[in-house]
Amino acid sequence: MKHCNQHRTQRPITRAFSLVEIMVVLVIIGLLAGIVTLNVRGYMVRGKQDAARTQIATYKQALDTWYTVYSRYPTNDEGLETLTLKTDKLPEPLIERIPLDPWGNAYQYNQPGRRGPYEVISFGADGREGGESADKDISSDDLTGG
Repeated sequence: MKHCNQHRTQRPITRAFSLVEIMVVLVIIGLLAGIVTLNVRGYMVRGKQDAARTQIATYKQALDTWYTVYSRYPTNDEGLETLTLKTDKLPEPLIERIPLDPWGNAYQYNQPGRRGPYEVISFGADGREGGESADKDISSDDLTGG
């Protein structure tokens, strides 16, 4: 007698992670992401502050050139925008454009300044006078030779 070979297909045993194991991994990844974010934020703040210092140094150089040509600094009404204009004495602008500070706020120009003939200020991340860390003001008076 011929027996019918019944083919029993056995399902392979699959191993999977339990919900608890997946949750533990997600919590660990979240903690690591938080730590990295806190560490990177400090570098980002310093980078933006350095960028503001560099832009202010550029304005200082342009303002000193303006003074050499006109024997005066721009008035508060003229502001930094006057550095972007062509004149009879300056056929090319000293600066192409006045960008916003790294936090998206306008630079403040004061003539006279608190400690010198002028002052260029970035009010930091909060856009208001004073502050600590990312909100700290950066002034042309703070730069060497200011």
